[in-house]
Amino acid sequence: MRTIVLVLFGVVTTGLLSCTREKTTESPPVPQATRLAFVVEPGRTEAGVAISPAPRVAIQDQFGHTYQTGTTAITVTLGANPAGATLIGTTTANTVAGVATFSDLRIDRPGSNYTLFATATGLTDGSTIAFQVGLTFSAISAGGRHTCGVTIAGFGYCWGDNVNGQLGDGTTSQRQSPTRVAGNLHFAQVSAGYLHTCGLTTGNVAYCWGNNVANELGDGTIAQREMPTPVAGGLAFAQLSAGYDHTCGVTLNNVGYCWGRNDLGQLGDGTTGPGATPTRVTGALSFTQISVRTHTCGLTTGKAVYCWGRNVEGQLGDGMPVYFRNVPTPVAGSLSYAQVTTADLYSCGLTTGSVAYCWGEGWSSTPTSIPGALSFAQLDGGSRYTCGATTGNLAYCWGDNVYGQLGDGTTTAQSMPTLVMGGLTFSLLSAGNVHTCGITTGTIAYCWGYNLLGGLGDGSTTNRATPTRVIQ
Repeated sequence: MRTIVLVLFGVVTTGLLSCTREKTTESPPVPQATRLAFVVEPGRTEAGVAISPAPRVAIQDQFGHTYQTGTTAITVTLGANPAGATLIGTTTANTVAGVATFSDLRIDRPGSNYTLFATATGLTDGSTIAFQVGLTFSAISAGGRHTCGVTIAGFGYCWGDNVNGQLGDGTTSQRQSPTRVAGNLHFAQVSAGYLHTCGLTTGNVAYCWGNNVANELGDGTIAQREMPTPVAGGLAFAQLSAGYDHTCGVTLNNVGYCWGRNDLGQLGDGTTGPGATPTRVTGALSFTQISVRTHTCGLTTGKAVYCWGRNVEGQLGDGMPVYFRNVPTPVAGSLSYAQVTTADLYSCGLTTGSVAYCWGEGWSSTPTSIPGALSFAQLDGGSRYTCGATTGNLAYCWGDNVYGQLGDGTTTAQSMPTLVMGGLTFSLLSAGNVHTCGITTGTIAYCWGYNLLGGLGDGSTTNRATPTRVIQ
């Protein structure tokens, strides 16, 4: 038998011949820049404050990985914008390692369901999930039919009646939710009067805006102002109080100054002539606080209270049947006071022992203790009603209640302190003309009472007899 041996490609094979096919391998897809995606998105952010942490937008490939090659300009805008707000800051940034960072973006108005939108040439747009822009108030002041507050960032916001420009936003348009005061000023305090508002900057400069027919803005004119205007004189103030048609303040060296209407001596300068610019309160008194409505009262560094102006109802507290006083007059008695507040036709004081006293219309012409044995930490007088926060942070109000400004769920007047409904605890209360506002111990702003012009800031024009949260 013969055996056949085949040599194929150097391989010796016997028997059955077999063939194999060479395999081919496909190359993987090349990553390509295809889309934008927010890799850091805003959560709740404070209005007017840089969004933190800063939003970051990445260029991604088709696999969802960051595409790090090259430099690309990315622009961010507001997508959903429920409040008609403005996005402020650097809105276009170049990528570094595929990511663009927007470190100074801020939104000027509060609201819910905002979104950011990212665009770049040749790439699919990106968007954030909905987020909230809020306000955290550190101070609040209820005025005639408007309200103003200061946020923790030092920005002024106002809402409500604006026919005289008292909201300070450069218009005379009514607002039903907080609107930023124009001018990019940083405030430490704001005081809402009847038709005007004054604010004190963190640099101790006084500004006023709104109605000015009685010189209550203190700029030397009677021109209405829709934006903050500096008070004349260049004085450095520590505290301000705006009333019906006059304003007073205390300087850093404890001197009292007033300006505006003075027909009943409410400026305390010994005359009854108007003051177009700040006029020094006569006497050698050193003040820590001044409170203004239709008359004026001041607290001295010695913890005594002096009042001046109209006295028909006994609101000056000196026990004398005198029509008015044009110089500071000591309140009767020897009480030691920690705070003073003026209502329309009466005054109240809080002693260093946390006891509330009032005098004038509805009381006597000398200090009379408030019934109820409550210990108060703060008081504020409105138009014929008063509110106070106790040392335990409970809110009580008493007096007129036509629009529900007492917050007890009724429109019935109360002669004794009545607990504000809602179970809230307050660190600050402000009584206006016909509405009340407060800041809770949890830094939430609430208002109640008259709201036909939007002074409660809840987005409506419905009166409220219990606390309603301000849009924030």
